[in-house]
Amino acid sequence: MIDKPSFDEKKAVQKAKKGNASSFGLLYDHYVSKIYRFVFVKVMSRQDAEDICQQVFLSAWQNIRAYEEVGFPFSSWLYRIARNAVIDFYRLRRPTVNIENIEPLLADYSDASFAIEQGLAVERILRAVARLTDEQREVVVMKFVEDLDNEEIARALEKNEGAVRVLQHRALENLKKFVADADRIREA
Repeated sequence: MIDKPSFDEKKAVQKAKKGNASSFGLLYDHYVSKIYRFVFVKVMSRQDAEDICQQVFLSAWQNIRAYEEVGFPFSSWLYRIARNAVIDFYRLRRPTVNIENIEPLLADYSDASFAIEQGLAVERILRAVARLTDEQREVVVMKFVEDLDNEEIARALEKNEGAVRVLQHRALENLKKFVADADRIREA
């Protein structure tokens, strides 16, 4: 088995800040799928998510020289750019949610039967997530999809960790309620 060389984020950022496009390319390759999923869950459209993701990385490349490492991963900065890009997206157009378009969330599953089986559960969860407030949805995606810790989420959202924990708790309580309500309606 051939070992992949380890990804040295700090070195890639330092080189990218000096204008090294291939180092920025490494950062792009490392984070593009995570940023795409984060954006997709917010806009629920493959085309819009791709466009916004492209804008995020273009903005990051244009502003990389201003990036300062302050003890948080580079991803916190990218998530903040992505969050602002989504806000701008919704300012410019009326939001629409296409719950049927869940394929990108299932793309990582290699077993097609598993993906089909899980599709219904994912759809129920996505419907519930769509009912959360924007901030609650952001926290849920960052915590449970992107697997960020509360400190990273707080940094990306420009909030303190206590506020993130409260948002997460409220989001989970609301998700439980929304899924239970949907189950009661389906059973009726």
